[in-house]
Amino acid sequence: MEGERIHLIGPLPIDVLPRILWFLPVKDAIRTRVLSTLWRSVWEPVHVTLEVNSNEEVVPDQVIDEFLKSRKDLQQWKFHFRIPKTTGLKMKDDVILTATTKREEDLYLHFNVGIGMGRDFDLSLRSSRLSSSEYLSLKTLHLRSVSSFSGPLVSNLFSNIQFLESLSLENCRGLKTVYIHANGHLRQFAIVDCPEIVCVTLFAVNLKSFRYRGALCLIRLNDSPSLADMVLDLREGPGEIEFDRLGLSLLLSLQGIKTLTISSWLVERLCTSGVIPRRLQSQFDSLKELCWVSPSLDQQNMNSLACFLNFVPFLETLLLTTRIDQGCCQLPRPFFLEYSHEPQPWMANASKLNHLEVVQLVGFTETKDELLLLDLLLKKAGNRSWRVAKIPLQSDETNMRPDRTKKDM
Repeated sequence: MEGERIHLIGPLPIDVLPRILWFLPVKDAIRTRVLSTLWRSVWEPVHVTLEVNSNEEVVPDQVIDEFLKSRKDLQQWKFHFRIPKTTGLKMKDDVILTATTKREEDLYLHFNVGIGMGRDFDLSLRSSRLSSSEYLSLKTLHLRSVSSFSGPLVSNLFSNIQFLESLSLENCRGLKTVYIHANGHLRQFAIVDCPEIVCVTLFAVNLKSFRYRGALCLIRLNDSPSLADMVLDLREGPGEIEFDRLGLSLLLSLQGIKTLTISSWLVERLCTSGVIPRRLQSQFDSLKELCWVSPSLDQQNMNSLACFLNFVPFLETLLLTTRIDQGCCQLPRPFFLEYSHEPQPWMANASKLNHLEVVQLVGFTETKDELLLLDLLLKKAGNRSWRVAKIPLQSDETNMRPDRTKKDM
């Protein structure tokens, strides 16, 4: 009928829906529940109620064991616990843990944000050489809202996953320090929006990707010679630390990486205060891709970028993205940083960007910013064959690096 709206996804057979969801990230897959009753039925959670008779603030380990033994693709369990009032715990409801699996090797645990929140705690995760059969297939573990209450469960779970390749921690309030000693299987680690974090220590000999979002904290990457991808999304600013010492030591620990995402304010503070010395030369000789994230591209920011480009002679791709959510945009510059970068003698011999191929501008709205950048690149890049691409800013807050889809200007 003319003018009738065609519903493209409603008539799909129910057997097809799980196949479609299998290709989506788990967060997007769960959101499909709002499309219709049919889609909601695919993610109908299993409700499990358990009695907790002790005063120990630990979720029973057998809960996860039971879930892993019974799990299948596209399944979600909501665990309800009846906890004695003597524990003194406060919660919005009795759902303490939501466990989701999209395929056999992925496990997503979301803890109730009201349980154990507000209490500072440390998290220590150590791999074990032994693992029961239900843990052998797990490759990805995503943890959200871990607290002092659920920390022991997480530690025990991690020790049982022998072949874990990817681990992420998100929105863990009260978490102060993280210590991870992983075996040779861990390849990726991410820690996102844990506002009280002050120290992250990681031992992972085959780690290839480390992603961090939050305020600058002490990051110790020990025995990680394979590290190639580093994201430092420091949108919350310097935190409460000795900035100069930690900022420089962090950059010095990144030798050999190939891709780097960094908040511009970190380099700006180090450059303009004279902390970045000549010894950073050759530190980033392996760097092929740089993503420079800043709230704006004023002259001071361009000077900092120019300073850092002196250390990346083999850079091939440069991404510049403007994000107003970067904490540096609210941080006033100290009076001693309110001057232009003074050229150092060694900079006269700095290598040109002869290998630069692509420059991507993400979220740029001001023509003057683009012209300022192009003027800088014309001075820095000896190779005139590089291309400029302009792409829109993504709205996905969980993505710490822009989409590389190119749209030629």
